[in-house]
Amino acid sequence: MTDQKAPKSEQTRTLILETALRLFQERGFDKTTMRGIAKEAGVSVGNAYYYFESKEHLVQGFYDRIGAAHQAAVRPILDNETDLQKRLAGVLTSWMDIAAPYHEFASQFFKNAADPESPLSPFSPESEDARQAAIDIHREVLAGAKTKVPAELADVLPELMWLSQMGLVLYWVFDRSPNSEKTRRLAERGAQLTTRGIVLARFRVLRPLVREVHELFADFLPGMAQTATAGARERASDPDPEPDHADPKSA
Repeated sequence: MTDQKAPKSEQTRTLILETALRLFQERGFDKTTMRGIAKEAGVSVGNAYYYFESKEHLVQGFYDRIGAAHQAAVRPILDNETDLQKRLAGVLTSWMDIAAPYHEFASQFFKNAADPESPLSPFSPESEDARQAAIDIHREVLAGAKTKVPAELADVLPELMWLSQMGLVLYWVFDRSPNSEKTRRLAERGAQLTTRGIVLARFRVLRPLVREVHELFADFLPGMAQTATAGARERASDPDPEPDHADPKSA
């Protein structure tokens, strides 16, 4: 019989991460030390640093956990739904379902994540893997929808959709309505508005505006700059063969 239990190293890593999340909630991020986490987890300080180089890396572990759970939760939506608005709304609300247990202490992270120099920032190099994984979900949202996206916008739209999600997360952090109901309504309406914008972006005359908005964010958010530059090079080498007009009713 195959042992289905996780390896001891993974169990230890999970124990340290879960202990850290509990202490962040009880004491706050700034007052929680790696030594305190190790003591509560029943491991040596050296062992704690072996799995996580710093408190910031513990939070990155939290980001990775949320991201992996979100990727699993959205599979039924992305595998079975073709309506763009429903796909996007499902992705946004499923993230809230996954993150709900951590809502009470989400604000503890925000004051650090809001610092552009902090490794906890969603735009930091340390957050690149989690950021790209989230952007990839939005890329799949578009790829599997019956609403077709112009080829020249295929790179920029997923990043803009992710930025919109970051705005939703910020609202969720401070939302104290029961079950974050206000944020859920915002997610539904945001999905509707985004879908309408994407349909309109099929008109060639509006596409430069979408690219300019993306470039604006890329200029001021360093984490997006590298992807934006690569996307620009790809668009320059692949002229858009589509006609000048598209019928939005065909979406």
